Amino acid sequence: MRYTSELPEPNAIPAGYAALITMYDLAVPRPHKLTAIGEKHKKYETPTWKVLSPRHAPENTLKKQLIFAIKYEGIDLAIFNQLFKKTPVSDIESMIRSSLQSVYMRRIWFLYEYLQDTQLDIPDTKKGEFIPLLDDTLYYTPEGIPTPRYRVHNNLPGTKNFCPLIRRTPKLEAFIGEDLTTLLRQNIGTVHPDVLLRAAAFLLLEDSKASYAIEGEAPPHNRAERWGYIIGKAGQAPLSKDLLAQRQADVIPDTRFTQMGYRRTGGFIGTHDRDTKRPIPEHISAKVSDLDTLMNGLIETSIRLKDCAYPPVLSATAIAFGFVFIHPFEDGNGRIHRYLLHHVLAETGFTPPGIVFPVSSVILENISEYRRILEAYAKPRLPLIEWRETEKGNVEVCNETLDLYRYFDATEQAEFLYSCVMKTIHTTLPNEVAYLQKYDHMKLFITQYIDMPDRLVDLLIQFLNQNKGKLSQRARSKEFEKLTDTEVQALEYKFKEILE
Repeated sequence: MRYTSELPEPNAIPAGYAALITMYDLAVPRPHKLTAIGEKHKKYETPTWKVLSPRHAPENTLKKQLIFAIKYEGIDLAIFNQLFKKTPVSDIESMIRSSLQSVYMRRIWFLYEYLQDTQLDIPDTKKGEFIPLLDDTLYYTPEGIPTPRYRVHNNLPGTKNFCPLIRRTPKLEAFIGEDLTTLLRQNIGTVHPDVLLRAAAFLLLEDSKASYAIEGEAPPHNRAERWGYIIGKAGQAPLSKDLLAQRQADVIPDTRFTQMGYRRTGGFIGTHDRDTKRPIPEHISAKVSDLDTLMNGLIETSIRLKDCAYPPVLSATAIAFGFVFIHPFEDGNGRIHRYLLHHVLAETGFTPPGIVFPVSSVILENISEYRRILEAYAKPRLPLIEWRETEKGNVEVCNETLDLYRYFDATEQAEFLYSCVMKTIHTTLPNEVAYLQKYDHMKLFITQYIDMPDRLVDLLIQFLNQNKGKLSQRARSKEFEKLTDTEVQALEYKFKEILE
């Protein structure tokens, strides 16, 4: 894979990861930004390139390019893992021994043994301060775990078998700086518990309906209510394979036509050619043989992030989007993916007890952007997956693709999810609370003005709401024929005053 054809200037020279990907022909997704050495003594950036001056140019050796990459581009686990597989062990050992106390060599040493699950013939280091593996000015990291052999703190936000990374960006820094958990608790603290309970119940049902709508389904009311009830219990039990299987059973009550549990065949999202019926994938699911490894890694990562200081919305991003990218089930992945957003936010204490963010409702309102960030993951990976069509019109993956699903950049997905959470806290929840408070005000007026049963009061408000504050002629001639013109005028006036 080469990037020379898309360099930011004609005579620029690829450096760091761009050089290593070209040099070793690595089959990896393009990093969000590559680095090149420009002709002039100036530094600048484009949307996809960082350009440094000639004085930054590294020697074109494995050691120097790796050091350059870590220093200026951070750590890309997929690139490191693929590179290690293509490099003789003796070359790695020789490179590390040559600068054993270097902070860069210690990081490379740790990554080699961690990712390759092996131990090099190098004695434990005894000198030097402990250093963080990931630069926490570039990435969001949990508290590091000391690894004395290298004198490195392992602050990866995951495990060897599942570890999405999220970069620090101005947008995420602004979201996190708002301290949304505190803001939410302050806001709901001013709301009467009865109103808050009713708002939560309504939003829960709306979220359930929206989650089905995203999948293009319109379930019966009782199914939507049941799924809403399940969402309301999210986070009460730890994530496990059994819990995920139960959630799939909740989503798919009729199992006659669906193979339940982890897939035993390939999977893809897309369409079929109208004439040849050949699959046209937009996303290809992880290989069946990799599912246990990936899902065990995802569950272990969920446990690690729950118990450490890592922003809950970022944890929810990693777990929920990682799940839907892996696509472990034959059916039900989308709704379980959105359930996991609720699960992690509740489990980490981000959402107060009894409150469920209508994440699916907000996603449905921003469905184009949601599809874009799913495509942002899938599109760069499709050319790296070799597959063949099966007799049943499915796909069978023919090459090794494990790293595509366990190591990925989840920054765009995190920004999207934070924007959804932000809208819930600032708009959706306050709007519903305000509506219910106005509704109660209108209901109080009606009961004080006219002696009417609660059932009819609610129906009257509903009719006024549906007809923009006017009571329709049909309603006046049927359910409310006993109302006088004066009473109707007073009710319509009061409705506009309170609710509009």
